[in-house]
This record gives sequence, C-alpha cells and structure tokens, in this order.
Amino acid sequence: MITSRQIRAARALLGWSQQQLADRAIVSLNAVARLENGMVDSRISTLQAIQKALIKAGIEFLDADQKGEGVRLKSPKS
Repeated sequence: MITSRQIRAARALLGWSQQQLADRAIVSLNAVARLENGMVDSRISTLQAIQKALIKAGIEFLDADQKGEGVRLKSPKS
C-alpha cells in the first residue's frame, strides 16, 4: 500500500496540485488532503483510485526496503 509521503512526492514529480490529483482520481479534495496528512481514509477504494491515477500518469512506486520507500517518474517510451 502506498504511503502519504509517496503521494506527496508523486504529485511533486508531476507538478500536480491536490485538486488536480483529486480530479484525476475522481475523489474529493478533502480525501486527498487527509491522506497526505497521514489521516487514513476509511475507504481502501479512495487510496486505490489515487494510486491508479498516479500510475496512469507515469509514476512508479518503489516499495520500502533497506533503502526506504520512494517514487519515480517512468521514462517516456520511444
């Protein structure tokens, strides 16, 4: 499951506001703000919608390991 820090970092890589992410994930702005502040939304579907929107935009989530969690923007395909 992605973390609030990963969501914030992914938005920063894309240059998106919270509103843009909410629009693309079809969730409320309040839900995005709560998740980014670490207040877990009771609906898993909200988190999944956000993750799906970010992946569709080219974000790749890196699982936490010995080096820590992260995100990266996929290279455009030639």
